[in-house]
Amino acid sequence: MKKIIFLCLLLVTTLVQAQTSVKQLPTFKTGIITGTVLDGVFNEPLPYVNIVIRELSGKIITGSITKDDGTFYMENIPEGTTNVSIEYLGYKTVSREITIDKKNSKIDFGEIKIYEAATSLDEVELTGEVSTIQQKVDRKVITVGKDLTTSGPTASDIMNNLPSVSVDSQSGAISLRGNANVRVMVDGKLSNIPAAQLLKQIPSTSIKSIELITNPSAKYNPEGMSGLINIILKKNIKIGFNGNINLGLNYQDNAKFNSSIDMNYRNGKLNFYGNYGNNISKNDNSGLISRLANNSEQAFAFKDNNKNHLFKAGVDFYLNDKNTISFFTNQNITDAKNGGTTDALFYDMPSLNQYQVFDSKNDNNSSQYNFDYKLELAKEGSNIELEVDYNVFDQQEDADFRFSGNTDLNNYLDFVTTDRDRTTINLDYVNPLSDSAKLELGVQARLFNTNIDYNSTGISLNNMGVFRPTPSTVFDYSRDIYSAYATYGKTFEKWTYQIGLRAENVKVNADALSTEATNETDLIAFDNDYFQVYPSAFFTYSPSEKNAYQLSFSRRVDRPGIGQINPIREWSTPLISSFGNQNLEPQFTNSIELNYTRQLKAGSVTAGVFYRAIQDEINQGITIDRTDVTSGRQILTHNNYDDTSAYGLELSSNYRPTKWWSLNASFDAYMQTQKGITEILDAPLETATLNDIQTNVVEVDNFAYNFRVFNNFKVTKKISLSAFAFYRGSAEDLQFKSEPMYFVNLGARHDFADGKGSFSLNFNDVFGTQEFGFTGNRPYKQVGTFNWESQTIFAGLSYRFGGEKYQAKSRKNRDNNEKSGGGFL
Repeated sequence: MKKIIFLCLLLVTTLVQAQTSVKQLPTFKTGIITGTVLDGVFNEPLPYVNIVIRELSGKIITGSITKDDGTFYMENIPEGTTNVSIEYLGYKTVSREITIDKKNSKIDFGEIKIYEAATSLDEVELTGEVSTIQQKVDRKVITVGKDLTTSGPTASDIMNNLPSVSVDSQSGAISLRGNANVRVMVDGKLSNIPAAQLLKQIPSTSIKSIELITNPSAKYNPEGMSGLINIILKKNIKIGFNGNINLGLNYQDNAKFNSSIDMNYRNGKLNFYGNYGNNISKNDNSGLISRLANNSEQAFAFKDNNKNHLFKAGVDFYLNDKNTISFFTNQNITDAKNGGTTDALFYDMPSLNQYQVFDSKNDNNSSQYNFDYKLELAKEGSNIELEVDYNVFDQQEDADFRFSGNTDLNNYLDFVTTDRDRTTINLDYVNPLSDSAKLELGVQARLFNTNIDYNSTGISLNNMGVFRPTPSTVFDYSRDIYSAYATYGKTFEKWTYQIGLRAENVKVNADALSTEATNETDLIAFDNDYFQVYPSAFFTYSPSEKNAYQLSFSRRVDRPGIGQINPIREWSTPLISSFGNQNLEPQFTNSIELNYTRQLKAGSVTAGVFYRAIQDEINQGITIDRTDVTSGRQILTHNNYDDTSAYGLELSSNYRPTKWWSLNASFDAYMQTQKGITEILDAPLETATLNDIQTNVVEVDNFAYNFRVFNNFKVTKKISLSAFAFYRGSAEDLQFKSEPMYFVNLGARHDFADGKGSFSLNFNDVFGTQEFGFTGNRPYKQVGTFNWESQTIFAGLSYRFGGEKYQAKSRKNRDNNEKSGGGFL
């Protein structure tokens, strides 16, 4: 009986609730639209396409953009009839009317194919006037405009304009977020050319965009503690024959000339493209290091004469809608001549003065060959891609050293031959499991070998302090890496997450074979085989079209580069020599990052914080030369230091206060704690012995910050002005404290020939304040400054030719590179 009463009460309650629900059912107010935008010719997804909702009167209601896979999801579409407009620069606009009501609250457009517009060329070119910064899920993308290329003739010259990036103008060493452990790529591919040298070889006018990838996913190779910098070269992708030409002249004390030409021909299923750029320059550098303890100075005066040539050629062959074959080659040719003097001056005892004059010639060639095959599978969005990349580098360096004054060294010649080759094979698989989920799998093999052959006519000290003919040395280094990765991503209405895991097996073998004049040989061998896994996770939350939050985690590795492990002397002066450390171990980093992006009516603002935990940190340090303590000679090398940590803050913004004024500004600050072993000499130099060398464990808390702002002013339709200001605060490591540095650059540009041509004029370092200064207490008290040709005037001419339609063709970018070592101080 109780069960019957209970069922009756339940039935009555249900009926009452149902009637109440019917009476209180709200009227329908909003709906949802979804779809995928594709290129109408190549059937490929188009990212960043504008989806605009308008009233029938034309008034804009809301808008959004497509994701990387061409999909879009929009909610809160008002009830009634509205117009949905698919708008993309260079393509014909597609418009459709929709009606949202109670019976039709979710509309799926499916695939929307859009086609290029024949009259779009001028519009596309105009977007390149001002550089833009776009914050994506895992990277910042800086599109290089005409304003940024006036900063200087090479990639190295424009890097200091980028958020969180710094380039040491004396050594060319690049750092990201205050850390030099960063990988530099070209077109997503590794290069055998050392990073500092590579940046000076690439003409700035050949760069399309630069990607700053601070926390890459498991799909990418894990090198680079502070992240990856990917330089994307221009590849013309317009229908028909077209191209552009650029000329530039930079001058202070010496002329620096650069030029480039890009050409493209596309018709039907074939796309041919080519690029040539050069940088021909002479540069003066000077420096002074003072040691207070013995009232001595080491004065430097360097001059280099470099001729760099970069060739790129490639072809895309679209067999059909499912199969695409691509091939390209990069050829870098460098002819460098360097010379200078380094003088060691002892003011209290002039009889100890030493003088060195040196000249060197460096010829090197780098060749890259890349093959890519992509197969679109039957399932929409699913594909398999095979990529094979082969890179070879050869270099011949001859150096002549001459000495005078109080020195036991005789004049001598050094001969160094370097050969490197690298082969990378990738196989990737993409499978969109559903409209909101995607699985990516891949395997990779990277095979690397370098051989350095060193011969000298000089003499040198051995470990017993005895002079003998400098032994010939052959350094052979190989590293093979086999890896596999998997990533899975899923999108909800306002949430997106991606998790991934990469596993790598590494085999390292290094042999340094030293041969004395007596034919006695000494073999130093080093092996390091290890297996590691690198997890990654990304989470994004977009509560509205104007707000986005991003949280990411990744584990990364820094494998020592050739310049850091090569035991052969890299360079030498009377009081300091640079060597690599063959026993360096890799360092590992766990990194977490949180970003917030706010879209403004006239721009955007991005704020972020990051934290890094670093294991076995690799750092550069100076030790006392044990073979001759009283001379004050030092050895510059790399070592593994203790575990450390770093954290920081970044702010960046694109903003257009008025129609004639736009600006990019950024501020970054970071704190890093470093622990390590340093040396101090606890006695006057003239009486010092090995027993006077004290080894201490030192901990340093380093706080550093940078601020930069780039302004562009549109005076008329044809004339624009620019102003760039940069300030870098002081920074400290285990041995040195660098002084603050700031500078201001001014520029102007005039467009002509209906926007096809432009003339630029730039005045860099207007106030002559750009110099590097430092102080140090370990192992000696010393103060130093270095100067270079920073106060230059740059004049540039750019002109594009040809015409026809604009066509987007995407190609995968992959991050691989090698950390190059060295760099003076």
